[in-house]
Formats: sequence, C-alpha cells, structure tokens
Amino acid sequence: MEKKTKIIGRVDECSRLKECMDADSAQLIIVYGRRRVGKTFLINQFFNNTFAFKLTGAYKQDKSIQLRNFSEALNLKSRKKYGVPGDWIEAFNFLREYINKLPKTEKQIIFLDEMPWLDTPRSGFLPAFEWFWNDFASTVDNLIFIVCGSATSWMDEKLANNKGGLFNRHTCRLYLEPFNLFEVREYLHSKKINWSTYEIAECYMIMGGIPYYLSLLKSSLSLKQNIDNLFFRRNGELWDEFDHLYKTLFVNGEDYEKVVEVLSDRIGGLTRDEIIQKTGMTSGGDLSKILKNLVLSGFVRVHGFYGNKKKKIRYQLADYYSIFYFKYISKQYGKDEHFWSNSIDNPARRVWAGLSFEQICIDHISQIKQKLGISGVLSEVTSWYTGEDEDKGINGAQIDLLIDRRDRVVSICEMKYSVNEFTIDKTYDMNLRNKMESFRKATNCKKSIQLVMVTTYGVKPGKYSGVVNAEVTLDDLFR
Repeated sequence: MEKKTKIIGRVDECSRLKECMDADSAQLIIVYGRRRVGKTFLINQFFNNTFAFKLTGAYKQDKSIQLRNFSEALNLKSRKKYGVPGDWIEAFNFLREYINKLPKTEKQIIFLDEMPWLDTPRSGFLPAFEWFWNDFASTVDNLIFIVCGSATSWMDEKLANNKGGLFNRHTCRLYLEPFNLFEVREYLHSKKINWSTYEIAECYMIMGGIPYYLSLLKSSLSLKQNIDNLFFRRNGELWDEFDHLYKTLFVNGEDYEKVVEVLSDRIGGLTRDEIIQKTGMTSGGDLSKILKNLVLSGFVRVHGFYGNKKKKIRYQLADYYSIFYFKYISKQYGKDEHFWSNSIDNPARRVWAGLSFEQICIDHISQIKQKLGISGVLSEVTSWYTGEDEDKGINGAQIDLLIDRRDRVVSICEMKYSVNEFTIDKTYDMNLRNKMESFRKATNCKKSIQLVMVTTYGVKPGKYSGVVNAEVTLDDLFR
C-alpha cells in the first residue's frame, strides 16, 4: 500500500468523506469542481489509492473505447476475465457480479473519475448508471461509490440536481473550491517555498488557488523566474493551458471563450446587456446556459447590486489564470522569455495588480468579516455605482465591495495594493468622502456607514487617515 501524501486544506471535505465511510448504508458521493482543482488527488489520497474498482473516462473517445477501458480496468481487479461489454447495461451487470463476490465485512470503494466523458452521445451511459444504482448498488450497505468530474455543468445537471431516476439519490456532494491564501501558503511551505505574503499574493493573482498550477512552481527559482519559466518560456508548462481549459469542459467551448474574453476587458464585470453588445451574441437560451455554466464552474461570479436591482447585476471574470492570459500571455508568448522579470516597473502591471487585489479581497470576504468582527452577523456582499445627478447633488461614484449588514451598518470597502503603507492624501480623502456621500444620497441609506480600507500593509497615519473607520491588511487575508 502506498504511503499517503499530506492533504493540504480540504478539512471539511475530508470530514464529510469520513462520515460516509462510517455510515452503515450505501453511499453515492459526487465530487466536482473546475479543472486542475485537485479532485482526483483528494480522492486518491484520502482512500490511499485503494479501490475495489476504478475507471477514468477518456476525453473525446467513443463508446467502444470507453467500454474497452472498462473491461480492462475490471479485469485488473477480478479473477474472472470479462469480455468487452456490448453496452453500458452489460458493463454494469459485470460490475454488479464483481461487487457481489467482494467481502461484505469491509468497505468496498468504487471510483468513476471524469464521469462526464463516459456519457458520450447516444451511449446510454446515464440511464444504465441510474438503473444500476437504483436497482442494486443503493442496497449494498458496505458500498462507497464515488463519481467525479471537471465538467461541472454536467455534474450539476445530470447528478447533483438530477430530475429523473437519480433525483436526490446522492448522499454526499463535494464541490471543491480553489485554495485560499492560507492554504496556498501552507501548500508552498510543503514544497519548501517560503515566500513573503506579498509574493504569495502576487502568485495568487496569476494562478489563483489552483493546486496543479502551484505544483509546477520550483523552490530553486524566485517568483518572477517561476512565472517566466511557466508562462513565457517557449513550451512552458502553462503557456497553452487556456487552449485546453474551456474546450475540455464545455461543448462549443469557443462561445465560452468569447464571453470570457469580453469579461477580461472589464475586471469589474459586465451586465448581461453589455455582454450581448460586446460579443454580438443573441439574448437567448444559449447565452443563459453559457453564463450559468461559467458561474457553476467558478470561472465567473455574479456580483449583486446594492438594492437588488437585477438589471445592474454584473458578471465578473473570477478565474485569475484567464485574466492573466488575456492581459499578458496571449500577447507576449515567444517575444520575451523573461517578460515578467523585465516588466517589474511597468505602470500597466501596477494597474493589473490593483484590480487583481480587488478580486482577492472579494474571494476572501469571510476573512475580511472575521477581521471586522462580524463573522456572525447576517450580511450581503454587493457592489454599487451611480452616475452624476446635478439636481440631487450627486457626483458619479462606484463601490466595488460593499457589505450590507443586518446590524444596521454598511461597510464600504476600499481596496488598495501597494508596496508600502498606503498614504491618503487630500485628493483621495475628498474622493472617499464624495463616494460615501453620493452613496447615502442616491440610496437614501439610513444605516451607519463604515469606511474600511483593505490594503497590503495598512494605512499610514497622517492628516487624512482619520476618514478610515476600520482596516484590514494582507496578513488578515491569510487567516
């Protein structure tokens, strides 16, 4: 038996898997999440690669290949040599026969990885699996059946929210999120990479918390050298990642890429109407499906508007790699293999870092709430903006992160990424006061307004720093 590798993070997921192992009835576990987020690694490590049967779907292979792979995987585990089944009904009958011969006194773990790829067109896979589970597997009390897939939309529609024969049949649903900053630091430490919180944050802006990307980092190189090596060196491991990212997850991946590209031009997000205008797509079911699937897969987030005005809801690109790809990789590949090291003082890079830091803050809203001492307070995270209205004395203003709290306080969060303490000067002080006053007038807000500065190293005490009511630093986001 192989020695287990330490699982970084995934505390809740491991706890739930343990509950399934301790249960006295059959378990159907659904594991899904975006590509490269570590789903297979988690299952392999938690169960120590000890499976009664394991099959991995093959990308873009027809039913005959999938069934042949099934037969070979089953024969590796069985003393009986099964032939290649003619269809999935026969395949699951073979699996049923095999399971019946396994010891009843210990847990038997079956793992179907990349299950969406097994469900090829007109293959009959899903109806066969429904029959297999409902007629047999659900009655085997010592059976742990795990299904996993990166095609999140398929996993959600066909399994997690199935309206047919598998409706409400799963006993555990695990959606794997990317690592947060704390988990990234813990993972890097396990690789003997001891960077500062500032460097880890910059790494996060590029890779997000995607374990596979992080696994490619080398402790012998600096952060800048690693980025050049992975993204800008010819045939670097991640220079062509984008070509596979969407096409392997979605049918008509080009349409998904088109939506993602227009969103990358406005990191603050676009409304549905703006997406239609910029892509030239029609306002129909196809666009609705694309947006829904991008949100389900974690590539896009829906950013609500204060006051719940649906027309102002924005779709925001949330995938750091995709943002970085359109900003730098797609335009730079092959031109300069040391591009990242050579662009350290580029003003455009500082703008990108500032906008990406805002993304990090939104993704670590629970840590911000914890620092503010409002973790237990019911709240809604939204954004807000308004145009100029001379009649009402309102200047145009925009708030990218706003926490509307049940304790009758609205926390307006200003996010600033800098290499030192952030200095509030007279001009910025006026900007902040205008923003708060415009918000109060335009929304007729009767709650107390709290200005929160979220910065890398804090706000430098000075003549204008008194406008700040509370502070959150980069270190706080690593909680």
